[in-house]
Amino acid sequence: MRAIRLLGVVPLILVAGIGYGIWRSHQHGVPDGLIQVNGRIEGDHTFVASKYPGRLMELVPHEGDSVRAGTVVARLSSDELVSRQAGVRAALDAARARSQRARAVWVQAARDADRYQALLARGSVDRVHAEQMRLAAVSAESQFREAEAQIRQAAAGSDEVGSQLKEMTLLAPAAGMVTTRLHEPGDVLAAGGAVLDIVDLNRLYLKVYVPEDQIGKVRLGLPARIYTDAWPGLAFAARVSTIAGRAEFTPKEVQTPDERVKLVYAVKLAVAENPGWRLTPGVPADAVIRWNDTVAWQRPRW
Repeated sequence: MRAIRLLGVVPLILVAGIGYGIWRSHQHGVPDGLIQVNGRIEGDHTFVASKYPGRLMELVPHEGDSVRAGTVVARLSSDELVSRQAGVRAALDAARARSQRARAVWVQAARDADRYQALLARGSVDRVHAEQMRLAAVSAESQFREAEAQIRQAAAGSDEVGSQLKEMTLLAPAAGMVTTRLHEPGDVLAAGGAVLDIVDLNRLYLKVYVPEDQIGKVRLGLPARIYTDAWPGLAFAARVSTIAGRAEFTPKEVQTPDERVKLVYAVKLAVAENPGWRLTPGVPADAVIRWNDTVAWQRPRW
Protein backbone atom coordinates (compact mmCIF):
# COMPACT_ATOMS: atom_id res chain seq x y z
CA MET A 1 0.00 0.00 0.00
CA ARG A 2 2.88 2.37 0.86
CA ALA A 3 4.55 1.57 -2.48
CA ILE A 4 1.34 2.44 -4.29
CA ARG A 5 1.25 5.80 -2.50
CA LEU A 6 4.86 6.50 -3.50
CA LEU A 7 4.09 5.66 -7.11
CA GLY A 8 1.26 8.18 -6.98
CA VAL A 9 3.53 10.87 -5.60
CA VAL A 10 6.24 10.42 -8.26
CA PRO A 11 4.15 11.82 -11.17
CA LEU A 12 3.22 14.80 -9.02
CA ILE A 13 6.88 15.45 -8.29
CA LEU A 14 7.73 15.15 -11.97
CA VAL A 15 4.93 17.54 -12.99
CA ALA A 16 5.97 19.98 -10.29
CA GLY A 17 9.59 19.76 -11.42
CA ILE A 18 8.69 20.36 -15.05
CA GLY A 19 6.45 23.26 -14.07
CA TYR A 20 9.20 24.78 -11.98
CA GLY A 21 11.62 24.36 -14.86
CA ILE A 22 9.23 26.11 -17.21
CA TRP A 23 8.75 28.90 -14.66
CA ARG A 24 12.48 29.24 -14.28
CA SER A 25 12.97 29.40 -18.05
CA HIS A 26 10.45 32.23 -18.25
CA GLN A 27 11.91 34.07 -15.31
CA HIS A 28 15.58 33.82 -16.22
CA GLY A 29 17.12 34.12 -19.62
CA VAL A 30 15.71 34.52 -23.10
CA PRO A 31 14.94 31.94 -25.80
CA ASP A 32 17.67 30.50 -27.97
CA GLY A 33 18.12 32.94 -30.82
CA LEU A 34 18.45 35.92 -28.51
CA ILE A 35 21.39 36.98 -26.36
CA GLN A 36 20.72 39.22 -23.38
CA VAL A 37 23.41 41.65 -22.31
CA ASN A 38 23.75 44.83 -20.30
CA GLY A 39 26.04 47.81 -20.03
CA ARG A 40 26.03 51.59 -20.11
CA ILE A 41 25.16 54.05 -22.84
CA GLU A 42 28.25 55.73 -24.26
CA GLY A 43 29.02 58.08 -27.13
CA ASP A 44 31.75 59.63 -29.22
CA HIS A 45 33.36 62.59 -27.46
CA THR A 46 34.14 65.87 -29.20
CA PHE A 47 36.32 68.50 -27.57
CA VAL A 48 35.59 72.15 -28.27
CA ALA A 49 39.00 73.84 -28.35
CA SER A 50 40.45 77.22 -29.18
CA LYS A 51 42.73 77.36 -32.20
CA TYR A 52 44.57 80.38 -30.80
CA PRO A 53 45.68 81.31 -27.27
CA GLY A 54 43.50 83.68 -25.29
CA ARG A 55 41.54 84.35 -22.14
CA LEU A 56 38.19 82.62 -21.71
CA MET A 57 35.63 85.40 -21.25
CA GLU A 58 32.37 83.45 -21.47
CA LEU A 59 31.39 79.78 -21.32
CA VAL A 60 27.70 79.40 -22.09
CA PRO A 61 26.56 75.79 -21.45
CA HIS A 62 26.85 73.90 -18.19
CA GLU A 63 27.46 70.20 -17.65
CA GLY A 64 24.39 68.23 -18.66
CA ASP A 65 23.13 70.93 -21.03
CA SER A 66 22.23 70.01 -24.58
CA VAL A 67 23.63 72.10 -27.42
CA ARG A 68 22.81 72.36 -31.09
CA ALA A 69 25.40 72.27 -33.83
CA GLY A 70 26.69 75.72 -34.73
CA THR A 71 25.54 77.47 -31.55
CA VAL A 72 27.95 79.73 -29.67
CA VAL A 73 29.35 77.95 -26.62
CA ALA A 74 32.31 80.15 -25.61
CA ARG A 75 34.04 83.44 -26.29
CA LEU A 76 37.71 84.26 -25.81
CA SER A 77 39.73 87.44 -26.02
CA SER A 78 43.33 88.06 -27.05
CA ASP A 79 45.16 91.32 -26.40
CA GLU A 80 47.79 90.23 -28.93
CA LEU A 81 45.26 89.78 -31.71
CA VAL A 82 43.51 93.05 -30.88
CA SER A 83 46.86 94.84 -31.02
CA ARG A 84 47.73 93.16 -34.32
CA GLN A 85 44.37 94.12 -35.73
CA ALA A 86 44.96 97.78 -34.84
CA GLY A 87 48.38 97.61 -36.49
CA VAL A 88 47.20 96.07 -39.74
CA ARG A 89 44.27 98.47 -39.94
CA ALA A 90 46.68 101.41 -39.56
CA ALA A 91 48.92 99.90 -42.23
CA LEU A 92 45.93 99.47 -44.54
CA ASP A 93 44.83 103.08 -44.05
CA ALA A 94 48.38 104.32 -44.74
CA ALA A 95 48.62 102.17 -47.88
CA ARG A 96 45.34 103.55 -49.17
CA ALA A 97 46.51 107.12 -48.56
CA ARG A 98 49.79 106.45 -50.42
CA SER A 99 47.84 104.91 -53.26
CA GLN A 100 45.62 107.96 -53.59
CA ARG A 101 48.62 110.29 -53.70
CA ALA A 102 50.48 108.04 -56.14
CA ARG A 103 47.44 107.89 -58.41
CA ALA A 104 47.14 111.68 -58.47
CA VAL A 105 50.84 112.02 -59.35
CA TRP A 106 50.52 109.38 -62.08
CA VAL A 107 47.45 111.04 -63.63
CA GLN A 108 49.20 114.39 -63.72
CA ALA A 109 52.42 112.88 -65.08
CA ALA A 110 50.47 111.09 -67.81
CA ARG A 111 48.79 114.36 -68.82
CA ASP A 112 52.15 116.16 -68.92
CA ALA A 113 53.66 113.39 -71.03
CA ASP A 114 50.75 113.61 -73.50
CA ARG A 115 51.06 117.40 -73.64
CA TYR A 116 54.84 117.28 -74.29
CA GLN A 117 54.28 114.63 -76.93
CA ALA A 118 51.85 117.00 -78.72
CA LEU A 119 54.31 119.88 -78.41
CA LEU A 120 57.05 117.65 -79.79
CA ALA A 121 54.86 116.91 -82.79
CA ARG A 122 54.51 120.63 -83.43
CA GLY A 123 58.22 121.22 -82.87
CA SER A 124 57.66 123.40 -79.79
CA VAL A 125 59.87 121.28 -77.49
CA ASP A 126 62.82 119.06 -78.11
CA ARG A 127 62.69 115.28 -77.98
CA VAL A 128 64.77 115.09 -74.75
CA HIS A 129 62.18 117.00 -72.73
CA ALA A 130 59.35 114.97 -74.20
CA GLU A 131 61.17 111.70 -73.35
CA GLN A 132 61.82 112.89 -69.79
CA MET A 133 58.10 113.56 -69.29
CA ARG A 134 57.24 110.13 -70.66
CA LEU A 135 59.71 108.46 -68.28
CA ALA A 136 58.28 110.48 -65.39
CA ALA A 137 54.81 109.19 -66.25
CA VAL A 138 56.09 105.59 -66.38
CA SER A 139 57.77 106.03 -62.97
CA ALA A 140 54.60 107.52 -61.46
CA GLU A 141 52.54 104.59 -62.75
CA SER A 142 55.03 102.14 -61.24
CA GLN A 143 54.78 103.85 -57.85
CA PHE A 144 50.99 103.71 -58.03
CA ARG A 145 51.06 99.98 -58.85
CA GLU A 146 53.41 99.43 -55.91
CA ALA A 147 51.04 101.33 -53.60
CA GLU A 148 48.15 99.15 -54.84
CA ALA A 149 50.17 96.01 -54.03
CA GLN A 150 50.78 97.36 -50.53
CA ILE A 151 47.03 97.82 -50.12
CA ARG A 152 46.41 94.19 -51.11
CA GLN A 153 49.09 93.00 -48.71
CA ALA A 154 47.72 95.08 -45.83
CA ALA A 155 44.18 93.94 -46.62
CA ALA A 156 45.28 90.30 -46.56
CA GLY A 157 46.86 90.86 -43.15
CA SER A 158 43.69 92.52 -41.91
CA ASP A 159 41.56 89.62 -43.18
CA GLU A 160 43.87 87.12 -41.50
CA VAL A 161 43.67 88.81 -38.12
CA GLY A 162 39.92 89.27 -38.54
CA SER A 163 39.56 85.56 -39.23
CA GLN A 164 41.60 84.72 -36.15
CA LEU A 165 39.48 87.01 -33.99
CA LYS A 166 36.34 85.41 -35.42
CA GLU A 167 37.63 82.00 -34.37
CA MET A 168 37.88 83.27 -30.79
CA THR A 169 34.12 82.69 -30.73
CA LEU A 170 33.75 78.92 -30.35
CA LEU A 171 30.82 77.04 -31.88
CA ALA A 172 29.50 73.59 -31.07
CA PRO A 173 30.77 71.29 -33.86
CA ALA A 174 27.83 68.91 -33.44
CA ALA A 175 24.63 68.50 -31.50
CA GLY A 176 25.17 66.82 -28.18
CA MET A 177 25.32 66.98 -24.42
CA VAL A 178 28.04 68.72 -22.44
CA THR A 179 29.70 66.16 -20.19
CA THR A 180 32.52 68.31 -18.80
CA ARG A 181 33.44 71.99 -18.55
CA LEU A 182 37.22 71.81 -18.77
CA HIS A 183 37.82 75.49 -17.97
CA GLU A 184 35.99 78.40 -16.42
CA PRO A 185 35.77 82.09 -17.42
CA GLY A 186 38.96 83.94 -16.59
CA ASP A 187 41.25 81.02 -17.42
CA VAL A 188 44.04 81.65 -19.92
CA LEU A 189 44.18 79.01 -22.64
CA ALA A 190 47.07 77.93 -24.79
CA ALA A 191 46.55 77.25 -28.49
CA GLY A 192 44.48 74.10 -28.78
CA GLY A 193 43.13 74.38 -25.23
CA ALA A 194 39.79 72.58 -24.87
CA VAL A 195 36.94 74.17 -22.95
CA LEU A 196 34.14 71.62 -23.33
CA ASP A 197 33.66 67.91 -23.80
CA ILE A 198 30.52 67.16 -25.83
CA VAL A 199 28.97 63.80 -26.62
CA ASP A 200 26.95 63.53 -29.84
CA LEU A 201 23.49 62.36 -28.70
CA ASN A 202 22.63 61.25 -32.23
CA ARG A 203 25.51 58.75 -32.33
CA LEU A 204 25.23 56.82 -29.08
CA TYR A 205 26.00 53.17 -28.48
CA LEU A 206 25.59 50.63 -25.71
CA LYS A 207 28.83 48.89 -24.79
CA VAL A 208 28.15 45.35 -23.62
CA TYR A 209 30.12 42.17 -22.97
CA VAL A 210 29.16 38.88 -24.61
CA PRO A 211 30.35 35.62 -23.01
CA GLU A 212 32.95 33.62 -24.87
CA ASP A 213 30.53 30.74 -25.49
CA GLN A 214 28.03 33.12 -27.16
CA ILE A 215 30.30 35.37 -29.22
CA GLY A 216 30.31 32.98 -32.19
CA LYS A 217 26.65 33.80 -32.77
CA VAL A 218 27.25 37.54 -32.92
CA ARG A 219 27.91 39.19 -36.29
CA LEU A 220 28.28 42.76 -37.42
CA GLY A 221 24.96 44.25 -38.39
CA LEU A 222 22.81 41.96 -36.23
CA PRO A 223 19.74 43.76 -34.88
CA ALA A 224 19.37 44.51 -31.21
CA ARG A 225 16.97 46.26 -28.90
CA ILE A 226 17.90 48.36 -25.91
CA TYR A 227 15.78 48.81 -22.78
CA THR A 228 16.19 51.26 -19.90
CA ASP A 229 14.44 51.72 -16.56
CA ALA A 230 13.93 55.39 -17.36
CA TRP A 231 11.80 54.49 -20.42
CA PRO A 232 10.24 51.11 -19.56
CA GLY A 233 7.73 51.26 -22.39
CA LEU A 234 10.28 51.88 -25.13
CA ALA A 235 12.63 49.58 -27.02
CA PHE A 236 15.40 51.45 -28.82
CA ALA A 237 16.50 49.83 -32.08
CA ALA A 238 20.22 49.19 -32.48
CA ARG A 239 22.70 47.13 -34.47
CA VAL A 240 25.98 45.44 -33.71
CA SER A 241 28.60 47.91 -34.91
CA THR A 242 31.81 46.65 -33.29
CA ILE A 243 33.03 43.29 -32.03
CA ALA A 244 36.30 43.13 -30.12
CA GLY A 245 38.89 40.81 -31.65
CA ARG A 246 40.29 39.74 -28.29
CA ALA A 247 38.62 38.35 -25.18
CA GLU A 248 38.98 39.94 -21.76
CA PHE A 249 37.83 39.23 -18.25
CA THR A 250 34.45 40.72 -17.45
CA PRO A 251 34.90 44.27 -16.11
CA LYS A 252 34.02 44.30 -12.43
CA GLU A 253 31.82 47.36 -12.75
CA VAL A 254 29.48 45.52 -15.13
CA GLN A 255 28.96 42.07 -13.68
CA THR A 256 28.84 40.43 -10.26
CA PRO A 257 32.09 39.06 -8.70
CA ASP A 258 31.36 35.46 -9.71
CA GLU A 259 31.10 36.55 -13.33
CA ARG A 260 34.42 38.40 -13.42
CA VAL A 261 36.43 35.24 -14.01
CA LYS A 262 34.61 34.61 -17.30
CA LEU A 263 36.11 35.61 -20.62
CA VAL A 264 33.95 37.99 -22.60
CA TYR A 265 34.12 40.08 -25.77
CA ALA A 266 33.31 43.77 -25.82
CA VAL A 267 30.54 44.56 -28.31
CA LYS A 268 29.08 47.93 -29.27
CA LEU A 269 25.41 48.27 -30.16
CA ALA A 270 24.94 51.45 -32.20
CA VAL A 271 21.64 53.18 -31.43
CA ALA A 272 19.67 53.70 -34.65
CA GLU A 273 17.66 56.70 -33.44
CA ASN A 274 17.49 58.71 -30.25
CA PRO A 275 14.20 60.64 -30.52
CA GLY A 276 13.95 63.51 -28.11
CA TRP A 277 17.46 62.66 -26.92
CA ARG A 278 15.93 60.29 -24.37
CA LEU A 279 19.14 58.29 -24.11
CA THR A 280 22.15 59.98 -22.57
CA PRO A 281 25.68 58.82 -21.77
CA GLY A 282 26.13 56.94 -18.52
CA VAL A 283 22.62 55.49 -18.38
CA PRO A 284 22.61 51.74 -17.56
CA ALA A 285 20.66 49.64 -20.02
CA ASP A 286 19.76 46.07 -20.88
CA ALA A 287 19.65 44.73 -24.41
CA VAL A 288 18.95 41.67 -26.49
CA ILE A 289 20.83 40.77 -29.65
CA ARG A 290 18.85 38.63 -32.11
CA TRP A 291 20.99 36.21 -34.09
CA ASN A 292 18.02 34.09 -35.25
CA ASP A 293 15.41 36.23 -36.99
CA THR A 294 12.71 33.57 -36.59
CA VAL A 295 12.67 34.15 -32.83
CA ALA A 296 10.31 36.83 -31.52
CA TRP A 297 11.73 39.75 -29.60
CA GLN A 298 11.62 39.52 -25.81
CA ARG A 299 12.80 41.78 -23.06
CA PRO A 300 15.83 40.60 -21.08
CA ARG A 301 15.12 38.41 -18.05
CA TRP A 302 17.76 38.48 -15.37
